[in-house]
Amino acid sequence: MTGRNVMNDNPQQAVIDFLADPASHGGAAVKRIDTHAASVFLAGERVLKIKRAVRFPFLDYSTLEKRKKACDAEIEVNRAYAPAIYRGVVPITRAADGTLAIGGQNGEPVEWAVDMRRFNEARTLDHLADKGRIDLALADALGRAVAKAHGIVPAVTDAGFADTLAEIIQQNHDEMRAAADLFAAHDVDGLTAASRNALERLRPLLTARERNSCVRRCHGDLHLGNVVLIDGAPVLFDAIEFSLRLATIDVFYDLAFLLMDLIARDLIAAANGVLNRYLAETRRDGDLDALAALPLFMSLRAAIRAKVTAARPQRDAVMEQSARDYFALALRLIAPPRAMLVAVGGLSGTGKSLLARALAPAIMPLPGAIHLRSDVLRKTLFDVPETERLPASAYTPEVTARVYAVLAAQARQILAAGHSVIVDAVFAKRAERDAVARITQDAMPGTRFHGLFLTADLSVRVARVGTRTGDASDADASIARAQEQYDLGTLEWQQIDASGTPEETLQRGKAALSQ
Repeated sequence: MTGRNVMNDNPQQAVIDFLADPASHGGAAVKRIDTHAASVFLAGERVLKIKRAVRFPFLDYSTLEKRKKACDAEIEVNRAYAPAIYRGVVPITRAADGTLAIGGQNGEPVEWAVDMRRFNEARTLDHLADKGRIDLALADALGRAVAKAHGIVPAVTDAGFADTLAEIIQQNHDEMRAAADLFAAHDVDGLTAASRNALERLRPLLTARERNSCVRRCHGDLHLGNVVLIDGAPVLFDAIEFSLRLATIDVFYDLAFLLMDLIARDLIAAANGVLNRYLAETRRDGDLDALAALPLFMSLRAAIRAKVTAARPQRDAVMEQSARDYFALALRLIAPPRAMLVAVGGLSGTGKSLLARALAPAIMPLPGAIHLRSDVLRKTLFDVPETERLPASAYTPEVTARVYAVLAAQARQILAAGHSVIVDAVFAKRAERDAVARITQDAMPGTRFHGLFLTADLSVRVARVGTRTGDASDADASIARAQEQYDLGTLEWQQIDASGTPEETLQRGKAALSQ
């Protein structure tokens, strides 16, 4: 497509003026968005994005050749996440008579643009969050999408990720100290000291994770504004292309940006849902150990947001308060409260999983407890999807004993990482209840245990299991009736009347945990 002759002393400004002109897009209205490093032009169903001729400590787009390489890199990186969005790189050419054209066959390229298919900007998750439309179903889908994305990108075993974090901590310190009108010096120094201490404590873990392929060429900028709903599914886009070092990170550090962004918006339940689904999808036992790094990772992400917001030109009172809020969140996240173990038992149909899922976001530290469910673990042990029904042979006493042993081992891992866990199983036998209660004896001093046992009449339980669809539990009405014969022994756990609505049971569960 060609346009008018737009000669200018600044070749890039001429291109910007040309791309902002509806005539250059067949008369379609143009929406222009400028960032610190790019200018984006949205016209009709097409988006063209050029790199601005800028140089920062973390990127250099100062020459046409470098901008071309950056455009190529953006396509290469993002096609892995969003092949339907990223089309390719097109030249902006100037003919001999000075006429500019998009993808011109004749003439010299004077700029390069990333060519993308336009999506509905109102469907990015930051906009949906502002409208209160990130529910638990979307959080679950988001956890799946991130797990899938991390599964397709290459691992790097010699990136020196821990050293990268040390550099980020220092950069955060220097830049926040320079914003003394927003961040108190002693608070900045305290955050830096806590971050450095956490990094040194975690360095062996992070080094081992790098050797075990948990450091990958990730998205790198995984906040809600860089995820969009297309055909009802979350799609990641706008991954970092300008710095291999900033994007070659532990997958948990990539995930931490998304979790922090949800927490900052007070969407704790969604953040908890994302984390639990991510862990369920990846099935890496080592990620339970890596929960120890989550406070540092999320704190660093919040600190970066604080300093970047503070550094924006022409900042106003809203931006300044946002920077302070992110900084306060960074301080909060780096000092998590003591972990807790909660066990939720009860016969089939009492609503154990429903209660555990609802309680998890309220159990600190952020973003809430890891939910271990016996029904899901049993399916994992047999390597079948959560909703696929297992044969009776999967429910022998030997298999059930193995399920409870693995639940206990995973709960120990999570508590050892300093994170809370909620274990959801029938716990019909006194020995099973005693075993899970003893886990806290090996945990950090002061780790609390709460045992909740849900009760409901048989008629209620039978009615509930009869209406289940798409659930990991294989219990049906016959199983619910058979469980009436169980000898539960003395119930030493706090009994919770679960015969009412889920909200009523939740309130009773929260009251029990507060005691």
